[in-house]
Amino acid sequence: MLRSVGQTPVTGSGKDPRAAALGAAVSRLRRELAGNPGRFPDRDIAEDELAALAAMVTGGRPEIARMRCSLLLIAGAIGSVSALGPALMQVRHAVDLFGEAPPGPPAGSPG
Repeated sequence: MLRSVGQTPVTGSGKDPRAAALGAAVSRLRRELAGNPGRFPDRDIAEDELAALAAMVTGGRPEIARMRCSLLLIAGAIGSVSALGPALMQVRHAVDLFGEAPPGPPAGSPG
């Protein structure tokens, strides 16, 4: 069962099931990216952002806006590698479990 933002975890272990799903999705994409023989210019960006997502999961309190930014950077970096599409979608769905980013000014705006 999923929980809303701000509620306590519903598993007996005390671990947030959303964090577990995100951790599993990130691990899968990292493995598939490492196993992909193709060389593309933004591979390092994808690897760095996957590491950032993994750190957020283990840190205990991921920032939704930062997770979404990482997801966009990863998608942009590996978007043309169709073999990684299913694993990327798993990461996207796991990020979506955390809900929407709080309202505020668009990224890059002064306000």
